Amino acid sequence: MSDQRLLSAEPEGAWRTLVRGLQLSPEFRHGLGLTLLLAVLSTAGAVVVPIAVQLTIDRALLAPGGPYPGRVVQLGLMALAAIVVTAAAAFLMQRRLFRATETALSNLRVRAFRHIHDLSMLHHATEHRGAFVARVTADVDTISQFMEWSGIGLIVMSGQLLVATVVMFIYSWELTLVVLLSFAPLVYILRRFQARLSALYDVVRERVGEMLTAVSETVMGAPVIRAYGIEQRANRRVRDTVENYASAGYKAGRTAALMFSTGGLFSALATAAVVVVGIEMGLGGGMTAGRLVAFLFLVSLFVAPVQILTEVLDQAQNAISGWRKILGVLDTVPDVADPTAGEGAGVDIPKGPIAVRFENVSFKYPTGGWVLRGIHQEIRAQSRVAIVGETGSGKTTFAKLLTRLMDPIEGRVLVNGVPLDQVGFDKLRRRIVMVPQDGFLFDDSVLSNVRRGCSEMSRHDVKLAFSELGLAEWLEALPQELDTRVGERGEMLSVGERQLVALARAYVANPDLLLLDEATSAVDPATEVRLQRALEGLTRGRTTVAIAHRLSTAETADEVLVFDQGRVVQRGPHPELVRDRDSVYGKLYHSWTNEARRRQLAS
Repeated sequence: MSDQRLLSAEPEGAWRTLVRGLQLSPEFRHGLGLTLLLAVLSTAGAVVVPIAVQLTIDRALLAPGGPYPGRVVQLGLMALAAIVVTAAAAFLMQRRLFRATETALSNLRVRAFRHIHDLSMLHHATEHRGAFVARVTADVDTISQFMEWSGIGLIVMSGQLLVATVVMFIYSWELTLVVLLSFAPLVYILRRFQARLSALYDVVRERVGEMLTAVSETVMGAPVIRAYGIEQRANRRVRDTVENYASAGYKAGRTAALMFSTGGLFSALATAAVVVVGIEMGLGGGMTAGRLVAFLFLVSLFVAPVQILTEVLDQAQNAISGWRKILGVLDTVPDVADPTAGEGAGVDIPKGPIAVRFENVSFKYPTGGWVLRGIHQEIRAQSRVAIVGETGSGKTTFAKLLTRLMDPIEGRVLVNGVPLDQVGFDKLRRRIVMVPQDGFLFDDSVLSNVRRGCSEMSRHDVKLAFSELGLAEWLEALPQELDTRVGERGEMLSVGERQLVALARAYVANPDLLLLDEATSAVDPATEVRLQRALEGLTRGRTTVAIAHRLSTAETADEVLVFDQGRVVQRGPHPELVRDRDSVYGKLYHSWTNEARRRQLAS
């Protein structure tokens, strides 16, 4: 198996993760040159004020011959004009960055979501659903916050830092050296903080996934929780995951706060050192009052980005951790790959009724033994085959291999002579449709749910489909007929009614091979009659494979495949198989008939 758990990989370094994350979103780089030019303009204006202050003091207020008020006004207007240009450049830069960020991250969400859907059912079964939700929501949000706020600040502050350093060198290379030496130890300290924050924020992102998993399971499992009176246990689990998330966030925030305060400490030391050394230089005749005041302004322009940089590093580590989780999803290679992905073209299933052949197929899950072993069977075109067996005998795994929700470990599955793994997903899903046991419905109307089988179906065609399935009377009994909302997961309908809608959805899809996963299980007798009537219309003229837990499904099939411990131990029509009362099928039949008698007596 090539699928692996998302959190199992060794984390990449922060810089490598950042580079790969930006490569995933080329929208960030679109028009980057103009954005950086605007950033330079927005920061260049910041040094105008210190220069204006120095000129005002030395050449207007303290100039030989007395103050020059007109020169003060002239310098003030020039500074105001520069500030206006700076503000306009900053506005344009931020607007461009916001637009690029939202476009890039919306595309990243869609890409991650599509890749999650490309992962196999096996992978979905071994990964927390909340972790997948966190990848597309919370983790992308951390990147969005960083790019739209800290990312902008990083660009502006970097430009301001560069310009302030250059101008400081022009004013006094000696004082500039004092400033740089004052901040030199901070570089080493920040590197240590960065490694610590990276590990802490990785834990925070994991705790987000755990919290979302607990919340979603508690909401979706509310009926079971109430039925068993385990509200306190469920609430305790949610509270524990929330507290774990809060604890992880607190530890990361505490480290970030310490890092930020460290930056403030070194900023204060640098300012004090400049004042002391600058006064000494002034007493020696090498520094005017205006130049010293202007240099102190420049130091404040240099110090502000350094202090902000410590806060930006905190948010950057959070964003990098989010990027790392998303990259973990995108780096996971699906073990059930679409042959049309990339450079492949895939093939189509030859037209006509579908026949299936399993050639020495074996399968096992990563954490267990063989579920299927040496399956070599053929299913004739347009035949109706029932799959029976005890729980854990391999029936559902057989169905998943037939619909290519998973691929065999050994052997191969062919449809009309074509290997199933060579058929493109789009072509495969049009020809082979599976109706799952739970009859999952989307939170929409009956009409919308049926149209998911064929989006081109008109309202009249959908209503006609229900009639052809013998379900017109049931449909008319619904409160708003086709416009009746089914609720989340179809929970406003009964289990059997959800199956009726699911069968109608499969019917309008018009597949050549239909797989029914226990379609008549867990329903009342009246609904079973409706389901059987609908199934007769649905399966007519199609190759049909039905996983059966009820006798009626096996009795009406052309052939029955009997599974036991991962192997097909019997095959044939029901009348022939039932003769051997001591066989696996004979015992199943005996169990079914006893259950039927109990149900009749109970009714």
